[in-house]
Amino acid sequence: MTKALIVGASGGIGAAIADALEVAGQQVTRLSRRTHGLDITDEAIVAACMAQLQGPFDTVFIATGALEIGPHLPEKSLRSVTAEGLLAQFQTNAIGPVLVLKHLIQHLPRDLPARVGVLSARVGSIGDNGLGGWHSYRTAKAALNQLVHTAAIELARSHKQAVLALLHPGTVATDFTVKYAGHHPTVPPHEAAQNLMSVLGSLGPAETGGFYDWAGQRVPW
Repeated sequence: MTKALIVGASGGIGAAIADALEVAGQQVTRLSRRTHGLDITDEAIVAACMAQLQGPFDTVFIATGALEIGPHLPEKSLRSVTAEGLLAQFQTNAIGPVLVLKHLIQHLPRDLPARVGVLSARVGSIGDNGLGGWHSYRTAKAALNQLVHTAAIELARSHKQAVLALLHPGTVATDFTVKYAGHHPTVPPHEAAQNLMSVLGSLGPAETGGFYDWAGQRVPW
């Protein structure tokens, strides 16, 4: 039986991916802050949680993230940007996932295929930004994209059959997006999960380090 790891498994997308992988016959390990106390912004906690895992894992999804963090909401203009808001976004949406990735490598098979998907967002694309706003969230996701792309280059040297990819799930109908979906079409979590699993499963080592949307199309950096 193949093994999968879902980090952020208590969220709408993470839970749906974990459920779908179990239905597909994989042995799934779920990690979350809500259930396991995994604070991804604290490296000591990340390291301790990762050290207890029983790998290796063939499939991993890092499905963490937040749009609202405490009092910090997505900014509508530059006048609303604060150092505290920027820092909170970086800690949660850029630093946290890469700390998880850092301590995850030990649980990936070296000589067998492995796929790792990290949830990003199209609004983190610099080339696809035509609206402005949401400065901190956009910037943190752009930083995440660079961190994961760089990690993929390094991972390819030691894990030649591994794929590490950034995934944009689209607008998913979860608590995360309920206030911000507006008139954008949304998909339910179970549909988003199937889309993401399909995209990640279609990628090979030649595509590692890329940024893909829910339909498998590359997203501009």
